[in-house]
Amino acid sequence: MVIQNAQIIKKEGKKEFVVLPYSEFLRVQEELLDYEDLRCLRKAKETEKDSPTIGIDALKQQIKRGKSRANSPKKVKK
Repeated sequence: MVIQNAQIIKKEGKKEFVVLPYSEFLRVQEELLDYEDLRCLRKAKETEKDSPTIGIDALKQQIKRGKSRANSPKKVKK
């Protein structure tokens, strides 16, 4: 990502603020949101790396049968 039209405002000789065209601000904001999504995905993958998994075909069969991934408690007849 390259910011082309930034203007830097100095205060007492030090860079203090940056002014961007709104379109560039939106682009930077979108990049930051994408990066945050990526960080969350990586964290979730690391957290769940040792969790049990099933294939898509097995999942489809469970959905057809109305069962969840975990063993559901058995219903008690009254």
